Amino acid sequence: LNKINFLTAGESHGKGLLGIIEGIPAGLNIDEKYINFHLSRRQKGFGRGARMKIEKDQAEIYCGVRLGATIGAPVGLIIRNLDAKNWNDIMPIEERSSKPKKITLPRPGHADLAGIMKYDFDDIRDVIERSSARETTMRVGLGSVCRKLLEECGIYVASYVTQIHNIKDSSPFTKIKDLNKKADQSPVRALNKKAEEKMISVIKKAQSRGDSVGGKFRVLISGAPYGLGAYTSWNK
Repeated sequence: LNKINFLTAGESHGKGLLGIIEGIPAGLNIDEKYINFHLSRRQKGFGRGARMKIEKDQAEIYCGVRLGATIGAPVGLIIRNLDAKNWNDIMPIEERSSKPKKITLPRPGHADLAGIMKYDFDDIRDVIERSSARETTMRVGLGSVCRKLLEECGIYVASYVTQIHNIKDSSPFTKIKDLNKKADQSPVRALNKKAEEKMISVIKKAQSRGDSVGGKFRVLISGAPYGLGAYTSWNK
């Protein structure tokens, strides 16, 4: 039984991100336009960080695709970091006599402390560059290849936000195939306009206090046939 596996590499402020996905069958029509559309969706949303204003993520299909279709070999993607040029002195690949200033204070709720303890680092920079949310960019890129494969099989995946803080959106949803289009029109991915306005308001209040708020979202799938997976083991 063939499995789909993926591997990502790259640092938040390094040259870019690399990704390889194997197990995609030959003959799947895929192009950079499709992948980049979904990368652009990742960068939407109210309250996004300043990094989103710097990067304009564009994936380059580096290998595994010929004449617009996969060839059965691993598919490789490259996404370059536009912000890398501003970090040449902090993220050089080659060894230098002058060392960048070290980060030594771990942040609560992050991988900082666990990372430096496990790998015996004295500079948290080596941890945070890899454990950054920037890495999820490549996951979206590779995930888009999987999404295209599912769509070819008539399987569609959609999501929307049902609650932010104490503001709920219980709107009925349309066909799952068309749901993302509606959710994408909202900066908080809500379906109800009034709920959207209240959600944005509560986020702004939290921002003014230097705080954050939690939320809930729903993922829906249509077209999945009976028999996917197995009750005997999670990886069947």
